Parts: sequence; structure tokens; C-alpha cells
Amino acid sequence: MARSLRDWLAHSPLPHLESRLLWQQVLGVSRTWLITHDADLPDAGQAAAYQALEARRLAGEPIAYILGYREFWGRNFHVSPAVLIPRPDTELLVECGLQAIAGLPSPQVLDLGTGSGIVAISMALDRPDARVRATDCSLAALAVAEMNARALGAKLLFSHGNWYDSQLGSEQYDLIVSNPPYIDSQDTHLVQGDLRFEPQGALTDGADGLSDLHRIAQGAAAYLRSGGVLCVEHGWDQAAAVRALFQSSGFSDVASLRDLAGIERVTWGRLPA
Repeated sequence: MARSLRDWLAHSPLPHLESRLLWQQVLGVSRTWLITHDADLPDAGQAAAYQALEARRLAGEPIAYILGYREFWGRNFHVSPAVLIPRPDTELLVECGLQAIAGLPSPQVLDLGTGSGIVAISMALDRPDARVRATDCSLAALAVAEMNARALGAKLLFSHGNWYDSQLGSEQYDLIVSNPPYIDSQDTHLVQGDLRFEPQGALTDGADGLSDLHRIAQGAAAYLRSGGVLCVEHGWDQAAAVRALFQSSGFSDVASLRDLAGIERVTWGRLPA
């Protein structure tokens, strides 16, 4: 017997929100349409397509990879298993970066390890006068970032390479931002939940979680103008260690910012003038 969309939603083993999102994906409709047409009967092809997506989610695959997008900073970004899934915590990194260049005309911005491009693209769209360059060591990740830039109408430059080894030349920047791999390689969370499906090289440095942060802090002075700012995202328990890295790398005014949960999630510092 045919089942209405209301019945499918009511009897799905998935949380209601996830089931609804999958039906929206299958039918290509909005949330409002789904609510107002919940008595409709999906055809056999639509039901089979939904069941295939539901099975993927029940197997643990992240909903963002199944849908192919995730919202960040008020915009939808394409994501794939080549990049990390955007997380609300990273919006604090965008806030830090935008504050750092708030008083500067036509600032130069460098985003190291851009992934899907969420930070660089958000900054380029919020500051269209900025010249933003985004780098990544993964060509697959850069392809996703370039797709997002085109889809959202953002103008920025892309470079392939690892951290500062990215054909940067002698250009100087007012701001460097980065959300590098910072999870300790021994952290058991790497084999749990969504992290099992995300690119491991974007999650962990293969060591204690601080090695890439160290490289970024140590190398920043060569690419920042006097008075330039470095902002990085880091782990929930790494703020003190990252502040020490900044200070040993010659930064002043070093401070950590807390996310909505009260966790020190982003640290920034200024290169002395």
C-alpha cells in the first residue's frame, strides 16, 4: 500500500529533521512545500531513491555529504568527502579575520588550508574590496573551493601547495587566517561519528595536533606586513599552547577568543610595526 510523505516521515528510523532533508533532496523541494504536501504519495522511484539515501545515513555517512552541501555564514557551500564539513565554530575565525581588517582599505588576505573555501569565500563576499588568496595542498579540495567561489560569485585567487609553499612569491598580507589540522593523532574521536568519513589529513597532523600550527605561526612573519594579523582555529584544549607559539614567533597582543560554548577556539596575534 502506498504511503504518504507524512507516513514516511513518521516512521523513519532517522531523526525527523534528517528524514525531512533527505525527502527535500529526493523531490527537489523546499521545507514549506514538504509541509504543505505531506499527504502526497511519492512514486516508486522516489521512494527507492529516498530509501537509498536513508540507508547511507543509517550506515553513518554524514548528512552533509549525502546532501552535498552545508550552511555556513548564512550561505550554502558544496561539500564532498574531499573536504571537511563546515562547522559553526569556524564562524569565529571569520569574525576574527573581518575584525582584524575592519579599518583597512583593500586589504590583502591569505587563507592557508582553505578546504571547501568557507573562510576565504565568506571574507571575500563580506569584503569585496579585499584581495583574498586561498591555498590548499589538496587539488581535490581546491576544486571544491573553486566551485563554491563560482557558485557564490566570490572573486579570489587560489594556489596549490602546503602552507607557505604555495607559490606565494614575495607578496605581503595584512591578514593570514587558517583552520589547520589540529586533532591529536591518538584522539579516539577520529574513529567516531562523522570524523570517520572526513579526510584524515585535514583533521590531524599525524602527531600531537600542534605541528602545523607551529609551522603557520613560525612562517607568518615572512608574509605579513608590519602590524599584520594572524588568526588560527585550534582545539578546545590548545589555546595556551598556541598563545605560546605566537609569542615565541614574535607576535604581540596575543589573545584567544571564545566560541558560543565558552571554549577558547581561535587565537590571534599582531606582528609588531
